[in-house]
Amino acid sequence: MENVGKIIIVWGRKRIEIPDVNLDDTVHGLKERIYKETNILPERQKLLNLRTKDKACQDEEILRNLGMKPGFKLMLMGSREEDIAKVCHAPKDLPDVINDFKTEEEEIEIENVKLCLFQIQCRIGLYRFVELNPFREGKKLLVLDIDHTIFDPKSTAVSGVELMRPFLHQFLTLAYLNYDIVIWSATSMKWINEKMKVLGVSSNPYYKIACHLDSNAMINVHTSKYGTITAKPLAIIWGKYKQFSAKNTIMFDDIRRNFIMNPQSGLKIKPFRHAHITRRKDRELLKLSQYLKLIAKVDDFQTLNHRKWQEYIIDKTKEEKKTKEGNEGRTE
Repeated sequence: MENVGKIIIVWGRKRIEIPDVNLDDTVHGLKERIYKETNILPERQKLLNLRTKDKACQDEEILRNLGMKPGFKLMLMGSREEDIAKVCHAPKDLPDVINDFKTEEEEIEIENVKLCLFQIQCRIGLYRFVELNPFREGKKLLVLDIDHTIFDPKSTAVSGVELMRPFLHQFLTLAYLNYDIVIWSATSMKWINEKMKVLGVSSNPYYKIACHLDSNAMINVHTSKYGTITAKPLAIIWGKYKQFSAKNTIMFDDIRRNFIMNPQSGLKIKPFRHAHITRRKDRELLKLSQYLKLIAKVDDFQTLNHRKWQEYIIDKTKEEKKTKEGNEGRTE
């Protein structure tokens, strides 16, 4: 048997050493050892940077296939049973979480619905919301992803601004007129804060970001097509801020699975990649600014189909043109 030596588990602010890791063991076996050190059950553990070449690894994966070396660091997400018990005796008083659990792509298996709701209730109770700026009365809510939505994380550049999606500041300025803005990324809070500084978002005088949410606010969801994935349930925000709901919330993300818990509230944005080539012709945020402005007049977003946002712009533009022509005809 070959050992990789010790590995380091980073769990919040704690660093935990796991010695003599056997490369012939499975991911599940590693999780059992982590459980002994943290009291986080294996099924509650999320190891963020333990991946195969193109996808997150499964529990039966052999460790030697994952390129682990001595001193390898793993980011751990998860809560101990005793911590959960303090705030999560049972899922109750949840906001209007889900109308259905279906998208055109897949369906959440019904036996896991209660577990999803349980995780949401736990996040509402445990997750620490840090408001950067106060939420404003009467505004709708826009939730934005970062990577491949407003920023290209894979390309190289002299400065981060070169990887910013075109018209980002114009987009956020216009959105801020009608929406409070939350940034939610499947990364750490440290990197979210850093990216927002680099892009000039955190210091822009023309709009304010209400708060940042990181990967710790996400939950695990079991699907028939993809197995266990992570998702961004908007009910975590709705449970904390009662003025928001499915009626007045929209989320932009380049990965549809991230809003699988709230498919009707999500808009899949065209991914922003290869910034050096595409930034000269990318107009996605300009178009979506127009869409946000138009739907800001809608009382209930549940009546909208965000998959057809471009058709909505065309239809409303035609209606406005006809109305204008009719008004001009009556004044002649």
